[in-house]
Amino acid sequence: MDKLPQKIETEHYIEEYSEERYWDKLKRFAKTAGWEIIEKSLWLYYAAQKPETPMWAKTVIYSALGYFILPADLIPDMIPAVGFADDLGALTIAIASIAVYIDANVKEQTQKKLQDWFEL
Repeated sequence: MDKLPQKIETEHYIEEYSEERYWDKLKRFAKTAGWEIIEKSLWLYYAAQKPETPMWAKTVIYSALGYFILPADLIPDMIPAVGFADDLGALTIAIASIAVYIDANVKEQTQKKLQDWFEL
C-alpha cells in the first residue's frame, strides 16, 4: 500500500518531462544551477538516449529529469544558494540507480555541452 503514492508521484514526474522543457530549463538556468547539477542532468539525459539503456532505467531517468524541470518542487529553484539542492538530490539518486549506463561516451557528450555553456 505504501508503494502506490510513490508510483503515482513517479508517473507525474514522467508526465512533466519533455525534451523541449528539459532543454529550455537548462538554457535558462545553466549558470544559476551550476556545473554539478547541469552535469548530472546531462549524464542522465545522454544515458536515456542510448538504445541499450533498458526501459526501467529510462523510467528512473525521466522521473528525475521530470522533477528537475517541474516548476513547483520541494525547494523552489529561485531561492538563491539552495533552490536546486532538492534537484541535485533527485538527480544523484537516479544516477546511483542507473550508473552502469553512464559510460565514457555519455561523459564525453556531457563534457562538450558543458564546455559550450560554461565557456571553458
